[in-house]
Amino acid sequence: MVSKILVVKNRAGIHARPAAMIVKVANKFKSELYMEKDDIKINGKSIMGVITLGAGFKSEIKISCEGEDEVDMADAIEQLFENRFEQ
Repeated sequence: MVSKILVVKNRAGIHARPAAMIVKVANKFKSELYMEKDDIKINGKSIMGVITLGAGFKSEIKISCEGEDEVDMADAIEQLFENRFEQ
């Protein structure tokens, strides 16, 4: 299992478009993705779950990837956060 703490760097936080991007990237991998904020833990492959986190600007999100391509998945999700969900 690979875990990382990521910070939301875009001012609008994780709304529908960034949530859709996270789910789209996560579904390219076989591994499972879990995201945690405060006491909420969700499946990162569920758009409704990601939106439910209510992650605003500068929120800290813990991601956990588990499976055969967990390292690549964690790196890809981290890259989304680093690029402020820009393509």
